[in-house]
Amino acid sequence: MSQRYPDSPQYICEQILRDERQYNIAHRILSSEVAVADRLLARGLELIEAYEELHSKLNVHTGSLQAFLGLILSTTAFWSPEKILAARTVRNDLVAINRQISSKASELVNLLQQRSELHNTSSFSSDTHYHVCHVIEEAAKGNALFGWYVQKRLKALHAQFDLKYWPTLSDFVQELASDAEAAGPIASDPLTAAATTALRPSLADFFKALLAAIEENRVRRYGLIPHDFKVTDNTLASLANCALGLPPDELVDGPYVKRLRQRLRSRGN
Repeated sequence: MSQRYPDSPQYICEQILRDERQYNIAHRILSSEVAVADRLLARGLELIEAYEELHSKLNVHTGSLQAFLGLILSTTAFWSPEKILAARTVRNDLVAINRQISSKASELVNLLQQRSELHNTSSFSSDTHYHVCHVIEEAAKGNALFGWYVQKRLKALHAQFDLKYWPTLSDFVQELASDAEAAGPIASDPLTAAATTALRPSLADFFKALLAAIEENRVRRYGLIPHDFKVTDNTLASLANCALGLPPDELVDGPYVKRLRQRLRSRGN
């Protein structure tokens, strides 16, 4: 039976969700979090035990219960399996683009070297850039701050040191090629890193992001979740099932989360 009397853990947790939901609606923000709150509220019967655990462990710490439920909303909204798949696509696109930059820059290096050789060995030349300072000045023509603060200093350096002191245009482009070739995708935050490290996408990616969010919101990282707070596998499974709106044939259970946590610990995550 649903425990909806005002002092029950379910009522207290759901009131937090309702308040978050109403705030977002009133301010016309975070509609994706509103959708997550709606799913949690609609499946309250499945979350009675989870709410009892969260309330017993977090309600004694000011703001901790609200912070935890808030991160459930935000993590589910922004790191659902669909959003994680999109993030993986962006990562793969970045890898592919860096490879193309490296390849095309290497081609440009060869062309610049060939042009320079023709200038030096034939009876022809072309009115093109040969000094990196010229390139910088021309490229920065539309930058007023460059003109005010940098251009005079660069001109002075250009006049002080002749061509042999500067990298050639092909050297400059070669560095771009080498830089792109050595580049690898770097996640901008712990949740992105946690959710996209596996070679193959799976529901486990969401749990990795959720566990990372919990760690990032602990008191030692200036959050509100206590250092010693440990959420059980069953509670994490129930919250994920309801927050993601998983159908009956896709539900996960406590043992699934336990196995995942064991794998992460064995890998040092």
